[in-house]
Amino acid sequence: MRGRDEGKRLGAAELGGELGERATLVQFSSAFCAPCRATRRVLGEVAGMVPGVTHIEIDAEARLDLVRELGILKTPTVLVLDAGGRVVRRAAGQPRKADVIAALGEAV
Repeated sequence: MRGRDEGKRLGAAELGGELGERATLVQFSSAFCAPCRATRRVLGEVAGMVPGVTHIEIDAEARLDLVRELGILKTPTVLVLDAGGRVVRRAAGQPRKADVIAALGEAV
């Protein structure tokens, strides 16, 4: 799934964390979102398996400015960024580990 943010660049200032050396998995979550917890686990596992990949979780309610700018409509929403912080993939809902790994293939 691609959105209007494709090609947009995000940096540590917007994300509140350093970008991964090869790619960054950015997760927008909310406090009472059960799929967000499962997504956190999946993205954390992938980031732990793939060298140079970082997982950053953003509280959507605390960052409404960024949510609006990127058009985030539901949680969880995951953005895959390349090494330069450019959005290369976007998906809403709980991802499968295989899909996350495949999406990383576009970023690295």
